[in-house]
Amino acid sequence: QVQLVESGGGLVQAGGSLRLSCAASGLTFSSYAMGWFRQAPGKEREFVAAHNWSFGSTYYADSLKGRFTISRDNAKNTVYLQMNSLKPEDTAIYYCAARFRGAYSTNWLDYNYWGQGTQVTVSS
Repeated sequence: QVQLVESGGGLVQAGGSLRLSCAASGLTFSSYAMGWFRQAPGKEREFVAAHNWSFGSTYYADSLKGRFTISRDNAKNTVYLQMNSLKPEDTAIYYCAARFRGAYSTNWLDYNYWGQGTQVTVSS
C-alpha cells in the first residue's frame, strides 16, 4: 500500500521559512517523479515544484522560482520543499504527489499517488 505523508506545515509570519517533508512508503521511491502542489481556499490546485525520477532535474512554478527549493533523498524515501520569504498568498494546503517513471508534470492529474496534505498559513 502506497503512502505519502507530509509534515512540516504550520503558522509562520510573512518573510519566514518552512521546510515541508513528504515521506513515501510502499513504492520504489527512486522510480517516481515527485511533485508538490498547493490549494488555497476557493482556488484550484496549482503546481509548485517537481523533481524528476532520473537525472535530478527540478522544476518550479515561475512565480515561485528563487523562493522555493525542492530536493529529495532517495535513501530516506523523502522529498522536501524548502520555502523561504513566505508571503500571505502562499497560504494553502500543500500536497506531495508521485508519478511513476514520468517526467515532471505541472498537471496534477498526471500523478499516481497523493498525500493528505499539510496546512501552511502565512500571517501578514
